[in-house]
Amino acid sequence: MTLSSESDNIGAFKKPDNSGYRTMITNRTDVSMVTVGEILWEPSQEWIEQTNLHSYQQWLKANRNLEFDDLHQLRRWSLDHLDDFWQSIWDYFNIEASTPPSAVLGKRTMPGAEWFPGSKLNYAQHILRNEKPGKTALLYANEDHVLHELGWSELANSVRVLATQLRKMGVKPGDRIGSYMTNIPQAVTALLACSSIGAIWSSCSPDFGTHSVLDRLSQIEPKVLFCVDGYHYKGKAFDRKAEVKNIIETLPSIEKVIYFPYLDPDDSSPPVENAIFWNDLLDQPPVSADEFEFEQVPFDQPLWVLFSSGTTGLPKAIVHSHGGILLEQHKLGVLHYNLKPEDRLFFFTTTGWMMWNFVVGSMLYGAVPILYDGNPTYPEPDALWKLADDAGAALFGASPTLQQMQENMGIVPKDKFAFKKLESIMLAGSVVSAECTKWFYDNVKSDLYVAPGSGGTDICSGFNGPMPGLPVKAGVIQMPHLGVDLQAFDEAGNSLINEVGEFVVTQPMPSMPIYFWHDEGNERYKETYFEDYPGIWRQGDYFMINDEDGCFVLGRSDATLNRYGVRIGTSEIYRAVDGMDEGEDSIIVNLDLPGEQFFMPLFVKLPEGKVLDDSLKQKICQKLRTDYTPRHIPDDIYQVEEIPYTLTGKKMEVPIRKILMGKDVSKAANRDAMSNPGSLDYFITFQEEHKDKLT
Repeated sequence: MTLSSESDNIGAFKKPDNSGYRTMITNRTDVSMVTVGEILWEPSQEWIEQTNLHSYQQWLKANRNLEFDDLHQLRRWSLDHLDDFWQSIWDYFNIEASTPPSAVLGKRTMPGAEWFPGSKLNYAQHILRNEKPGKTALLYANEDHVLHELGWSELANSVRVLATQLRKMGVKPGDRIGSYMTNIPQAVTALLACSSIGAIWSSCSPDFGTHSVLDRLSQIEPKVLFCVDGYHYKGKAFDRKAEVKNIIETLPSIEKVIYFPYLDPDDSSPPVENAIFWNDLLDQPPVSADEFEFEQVPFDQPLWVLFSSGTTGLPKAIVHSHGGILLEQHKLGVLHYNLKPEDRLFFFTTTGWMMWNFVVGSMLYGAVPILYDGNPTYPEPDALWKLADDAGAALFGASPTLQQMQENMGIVPKDKFAFKKLESIMLAGSVVSAECTKWFYDNVKSDLYVAPGSGGTDICSGFNGPMPGLPVKAGVIQMPHLGVDLQAFDEAGNSLINEVGEFVVTQPMPSMPIYFWHDEGNERYKETYFEDYPGIWRQGDYFMINDEDGCFVLGRSDATLNRYGVRIGTSEIYRAVDGMDEGEDSIIVNLDLPGEQFFMPLFVKLPEGKVLDDSLKQKICQKLRTDYTPRHIPDDIYQVEEIPYTLTGKKMEVPIRKILMGKDVSKAANRDAMSNPGSLDYFITFQEEHKDKLT
């Protein structure tokens, strides 16, 4: 599919020709003749009245004397009265602060908004206040798909014991703690222990290669590292002790290593000397709730550092606050995804993706997360569906790419599973098509709330998504979230309705990053979000909102690669490939194709006399797999004589992507702005010769 609305000029968004998008959005159908905007499911009045959002509206009526005719009016109020709205969230969810705030918003600027100034609180405290003896805190399984339960009493005590031991090690508020752990209860315990004492958490998944981890953790200089010996994937155990050793030896800031032998519980040889075994550290007398003191930190105290994909260099170290995440996760999970106490939710994720943080955050409101370590289609293609059914999940979530994989394999979950508890589907990570939405009704359950949305690592929350009470329409995100002033802008900063523009947010949100780590003067932060429209957040997506508040996210407006719902920075590819003896230069793009497919070709320039053969292709792929992840491996590799560059020395990823997708060359690239304009000719010819593969 060619997206006709992309920018005519590189480096600046120009008003697009929207006719193509409007036609696509209005008329596109698939083999089952689903039309974008077609109503697939409508809630009953009884269903609406049982939602958390309805309860919140009743609370507003009783406590604020506010009543709204419909959800559109409610959203409008949340934007026009931003302070009142977020105060209502604070009060409705009974946010506990040892020191009360002096206001909702001190400074209102973006960046630099000051939320609930003067307040002191703790994120982990709000999770552990749900401790109830005899109740389940979380469920977990690996590829054997045997479900295990962890009770609240055991989890809470483990958190308090671990936090106490960390304090004894000298960990103080503001110290960074790194994690190289898979999706297991120990990772959740470590995160909560870390945040309970005011330290700053940061996680990398063990399927990350060494370079990928070091690119991230070296920026924050962790004092402590939690690690495992490996992970499971597709029936195999992947030993990562050598990678752990390399990471520790390369990061001089690490003073303590806490080691959990996950693959081999009997392992007595840690990756480095003086590593502390997890079980030894936790083998301490219980610490009761009355004995433990949560560190009371300012609202904007750093909670964790998440990392961007690394498109423009090193991954950005994105810092979120205790208070901002606390408010956003309550609002997102309870009001928008309608999760209730003891509801079980299963979102397929790893510890390196912000969705893991969302899953852990569900314990704020007493929901029960289901953790899984393994391949989503092992040992059977419908493995995740079986796990969700066995666990009694009320909400199931994954990337739309997973749904496409299921469809391609002919999986029809409803033929095998009852899904008696399943109420809703959460789709996140990539663009959701009309066909994807309908697939769940045809193949999973007819009475289902399918709720696509978009958010991101940037805010560790959602910008738009479900609004319980509205009908589900094929290919349409229901509405911007409450308190999110989401708009589509043209190049002049004019708001567009029913036209494609840049995805922007015009008022502050509590979970916008407080800063990037080691970003002097907030220069990189400002450049990332506020360069094009000063004082306005630009997300980097093409976006349309219609006159019914329905939303369409139409793909990235930058060069970020999106593989299986996970964003990958091109710079990671380049660091691996260009650093090889056989590599001189390279460029990679990802092309979105019909049917939610994609094609990610890598083009390499080799030293004089070198030829790209099958052996070298395999070597490049192995390098990417080893240094980073299997997702970094391209679909094919081609040899070129030159890589296109601008006059200022930037690789022309976006123009090449446009050319390969069939965009008029004169509109895709400005040869006068290039240092080597002749390099485009190869890609023009390539597109003509490979049209069947590229469109």
